[in-house]
Amino acid sequence: MSDTRLKAPDKLNGETGARLFDEARRICRKDIKTLILDLSQTRDMDSLGGAWLLKIAEYARRRGGEFKWEGQPEAIADFMAMLAPALKMKPRPARKEPGMFESLSDALTGAACEFAEFLNLCVDAIYWTAVAPFEGKGFRFDAFLDEAHEMGVRAIRIVCLMNFLLGLIIAMLSAKQVEAFGMQIYVANLIMIGFARELAAIMTATVVSARTGAAIAAELATMKVQEEIDALRGMGINVAQYLIAPKLLALLVVLPCLVTLGLISGLAGGAVWGVFVLGFRPSIWYQQTLGAAYMDDIIQGMLKTVFFAIAIALIGCHNGLRVAGGSRGVGLMTTRAVVMDIFMLICIDIVFAAIFYYLLG
Repeated sequence: MSDTRLKAPDKLNGETGARLFDEARRICRKDIKTLILDLSQTRDMDSLGGAWLLKIAEYARRRGGEFKWEGQPEAIADFMAMLAPALKMKPRPARKEPGMFESLSDALTGAACEFAEFLNLCVDAIYWTAVAPFEGKGFRFDAFLDEAHEMGVRAIRIVCLMNFLLGLIIAMLSAKQVEAFGMQIYVANLIMIGFARELAAIMTATVVSARTGAAIAAELATMKVQEEIDALRGMGINVAQYLIAPKLLALLVVLPCLVTLGLISGLAGGAVWGVFVLGFRPSIWYQQTLGAAYMDDIIQGMLKTVFFAIAIALIGCHNGLRVAGGSRGVGLMTTRAVVMDIFMLICIDIVFAAIFYYLLG
């Protein structure tokens, strides 16, 4: 590497500065040690010319060299003195990538902060849903009815259809497995026990999480992006009381009803296959199904729905209130809410399975 000299024109402005920059790029194609600008013939320089000098100095630093100047006459000496700090400024050091432990610490800190926010939301929502109305602090009953209609009545068709098809599929598959043993009538028992304990609750909750959980997250996220949430807080309105409590109570009421309809639909799907394909009389299939219906199994399935409803409502609200950015942020948080809902449903289901297996089995 060696020193490279560059001669400045008599008048340094936007036009001649651009040509000088092209000349600097031409002679600095290889790595240089120092780029020296000779200003001895320059008598006039404007702000655009000074900007081109800054660009030349930056280009020289990127090529690994140092930028210097000499010979400036008195006419531009003051101008060059003003530019000197920027011309001599060293390039910013490269950003150091965080290590494994730093990344892990940041992730754990972020998760802990989010969990604390979620717990705070849970406390507020449960208070304004279950405690505050009895203390005379009011409850939006009209909003509760609207949410119950939207979450419950309008979801009946899809919930019944999904459970009916699932019952049909399970009857179809299980009947083929027991056909060799002549035990196809016990398919009715299998469907009754499976839907009462597990399938009706988990299938219905999954459908509701994809439908209602996503809608809750999208609604609150849109309100947050459009600053409606801030407006409510500015008017002294508690967000948990005004928005979250009606949604939580509505889902607590309608989800057990939807699971009951899902149970009936699943049994109906299995009965269709048993009666019309396997050839059993409806009365025999009905008696076999009724004989396999135990209250413990039904209670086990229905008890899950309470926790499913709380999880779906609060996770949707939590993600909706944490949105950042515009419409893309709304979409991301809606997707995140559905994924978290389904994951939490599985976790709750595992806990109930362990309880009933080890403690109540």
